[in-house]
Amino acid sequence: MILYTPMAHSDIFPVEMDSYSNLESVSYKGRTVYAERMPDGSYQIQQLLSSDPNDFLNAEFSPGRILS
Repeated sequence: MILYTPMAHSDIFPVEMDSYSNLESVSYKGRTVYAERMPDGSYQIQQLLSSDPNDFLNAEFSPGRILS
């Protein structure tokens, strides 16, 4: 079967819920991000939630960035 869709593979075939247990909705510099809590207490950005396209061009909100 072939699916022609703009959706991501993970949206169609979701991963197990255990992988989302460390994700939290965090406000960072006035923007909401989903971040994963690291063992040392810091956060790593996983996803930016914004309706402003310029926020996605800002490197401060890029996935993988560590927030102390």
